[in-house]
Amino acid sequence: MKKNKPKYKLIIDAAVQVIAENGYHAAQVSKIAKQAGVADGTIYLYFKNKEDILVSVFEEKMGQFIQQIANAIDTKENANDKLLTLIHMHFSQLAADHHLAIVAQLELRQSNPALRRKINQVLKPYLQVIDSIIQEGIDENIYAADVNITLVRQMVFGTLDEMVTNWVIKEGKYNLVEQAEAVHALLTEGLNKR
Repeated sequence: MKKNKPKYKLIIDAAVQVIAENGYHAAQVSKIAKQAGVADGTIYLYFKNKEDILVSVFEEKMGQFIQQIANAIDTKENANDKLLTLIHMHFSQLAADHHLAIVAQLELRQSNPALRRKINQVLKPYLQVIDSIIQEGIDENIYAADVNITLVRQMVFGTLDEMVTNWVIKEGKYNLVEQAEAVHALLTEGLNKR
C-alpha cells in the first residue's frame, strides 16, 4: 500500500509546509516535490493531482489527530474530563504544528465544493467522538437530558475551529492551549444539568 511507503510520508509533510507557506493555489507540485526531495514524477506515483495531495494530507493528519484524541479520552473517567481532554488536545496538536494549522484552518476552506465534501467525510469520525462524549454526559446525568446533541456538537466543534482560526490569523501571538480550560468552562456551563 502506498501509504506505508517512506516517500508518501515525505510528500505529505512537504505538502503541508509548501501549502502553508505558499497557499494552496500557488503550491505547485514541483515545489512539493523539491521540498520532499523527490522527482516531480514521483509525486504522481502516489497522488493523482494536487487536489488528491490536499485530501490525502487531511486524511493522514486528521486520522492521526483523531486517533490520538480518541486514545487520550479513553483514559478519562467522565464526560466532562473527556471533553476537556478533547479541547486541550485539539488546541495543543494544532498549536504544535503551525503549518498544519494554516492548512487546516485557511487553505482547506478555499477549495472547491467537491473537495470540501471529501474533507467533511474525513471529519465525520471526529464529530462522532464529540457526539459520544455528549451522549455519555447525558447518560452519566452530568449534562441535561434534553440537550440537542447535534446542536451541541456544532457549538463545540465550531468554537474550537474558530479559536484555532483566530490563533492562526494572529500568527500564534498568544498561547492557544492556555485557552482550553476557559473554553471548556463556557461550553459545559450550558450543558450541565440544572
